[in-house]
Amino acid sequence: MGKTIRDESTASAYWAAVNTFCALQDVHVIADAPVGCYNLVGVAVIDYTDAIPYLENFTPTSLTEKEIASSGSSEIVRETIEKLQAPGRQLILVSSAESEMIGSDHERMLSMKYPDVRFFPSNSLGENEWQGRDRALVWLNETFGSNAPAVVKAGTVSIIGPTYGCFNSPSDLAEIKRLIAGVGGELLHVYPFESSLHDVAELKNSEVIVVMYQEFGQSLAQALDRPVLQAPFGIAETEHFIAELGRLLNKEPQAAAFLKKEKETTLKPLWDLWRGPQAEWFPTIRFGTTAAKTYARGLETFLAGEMGMQCLFSHDTAEADNTRIREEIQQKQPQFLFGRIVDKIYLAELEAKTRFIPAGFPGPIVRRALGTPFMGHSGAVYLLQEIVNSLYDMLFNFLPLNRRTAVEEPAQKVAWSNEANALLNDIVKKAPFISQISYGREIKRKAELLTLKQGKECVTPELLRMVN
Repeated sequence: MGKTIRDESTASAYWAAVNTFCALQDVHVIADAPVGCYNLVGVAVIDYTDAIPYLENFTPTSLTEKEIASSGSSEIVRETIEKLQAPGRQLILVSSAESEMIGSDHERMLSMKYPDVRFFPSNSLGENEWQGRDRALVWLNETFGSNAPAVVKAGTVSIIGPTYGCFNSPSDLAEIKRLIAGVGGELLHVYPFESSLHDVAELKNSEVIVVMYQEFGQSLAQALDRPVLQAPFGIAETEHFIAELGRLLNKEPQAAAFLKKEKETTLKPLWDLWRGPQAEWFPTIRFGTTAAKTYARGLETFLAGEMGMQCLFSHDTAEADNTRIREEIQQKQPQFLFGRIVDKIYLAELEAKTRFIPAGFPGPIVRRALGTPFMGHSGAVYLLQEIVNSLYDMLFNFLPLNRRTAVEEPAQKVAWSNEANALLNDIVKKAPFISQISYGREIKRKAELLTLKQGKECVTPELLRMVN
């Protein structure tokens, strides 16, 4: 019996190819796809995720039922190429699920008639977006790279990974650049987001490669045969990143001085929070993550491993079962959930009291400002700041306020069964520590009022569940 998938966790490799190739400044992508596939990838989704304007270097062949049912797409591919060819512009033709289903392989036709145009079979039906991005980056190197021996430029660093559709990419990239500069490294390339097509041939000349994401980019980094570092999360990983980068660049004294300055400046707000009364809340905080591997593991590493918060679950959405995620949210009711729009929908369906913090796409959220990092030391401070501010906000909602209308109180004392008392304690424990007393008092008042309205004398678990 087949398994029903509630929500797809990742997009297809077709989207991956578009998001990777369109990031290159001198590339124009031709999608062998219907207009609808073009509009969805090129306009709607990117507008809602990265707040990036219309992709001007992206054109569909506009497959119709005629080509899909009989003639194939070769003719409309030729027509599209003729319109778009221009000096200094590299055309890359990308297959879609629709063109793959009718077997449109244009490699032979292109080699004969348009040898400068390259064809990338996206394998839209067989790979997800992370597998697709990884393969697209390797293909760029194999197709446009150079076989010349590496000429390593001392002190240089290149970053691999930032592409369209990567959550929080501008801010996290800015933090990684800041760390590299602090150690004394010279940034050679950010590939592909701030690069031209043939910059891929220069990557192997970097002294060190930094891979931004755990989901993709490692295959290209390994092919370059240079030392590789992974972008860090939290305090310990970032300290190791700084020290190791200093060692690889032969700038250990500068790295040590930079780390000392980081502890006195960038990390100072974190120490202030740790020494303040807020630190007493950290062990009481229960959170869950459902995000791409980089962010799911990074948040767990920092918040649970270093700040002592309780991680109830951490899911890599490339492998996650969304039905199970929904069930886990319902059963465990985290105080904070770092996730995607689908997880926010689950919270709404379950009427959960959980505070949602965006940590991945898909999702209608703008992340273009450079002040919202998750990675590095700046990310550690930002994340802790967001959590503490949310806790203050939760506390505010339970403050006694002067109200124009009187709050209804029970007219007489109401008994509580042992089972109802035990359930009340369990419910209250799930609230943030700072609001548990007020929260418990409010739940108790509502339960006693409901009991009296129903003409009963004792609160039962069933009545308590009706008000929670």
